Amino acid sequence: MIGVTDTEGDCAEWSFPAVPGSVRSARHAVRDALHCWGLDAALGDVAVLLVSELVTNSLRYAAGPIGVRLVRPQADGVVPGVRSAGRALLVEVSDPLPDVPTERTAGPEDEGGRGLQLVACSARRWGTRRGKSGKTVWFELALPG
Repeated sequence: MIGVTDTEGDCAEWSFPAVPGSVRSARHAVRDALHCWGLDAALGDVAVLLVSELVTNSLRYAAGPIGVRLVRPQADGVVPGVRSAGRALLVEVSDPLPDVPTERTAGPEDEGGRGLQLVACSARRWGTRRGKSGKTVWFELALPG
């Protein structure tokens, strides 16, 4: 069961249970929101890929709900609540585990360990922050135009 927190205006927010089907549900929710906002399909593909990686990481290590939040910039290019230069889509994935993820180098035969590398290579900026109950991994994708 997906908990839709908000999908109006410049923000879309969902809560997903820590079950395997949530990765697919998160991908669909993000793609649908970006499509409704009229954002570029190529940007959507990257956002969906990175959300998929981060939700998979959360699912792998956390037992509680996984939050996904998208914030698009306003007409003036400012993302509410974020200090950033230029127009960018802010994407956040949160879970109740307080430990921040660590980027590692995956070997050619490793089946995992590339998620944060993908985020680091694809996003304009990314990072983590601890909250009252868990952590958030966030990234920004530059918007065309």
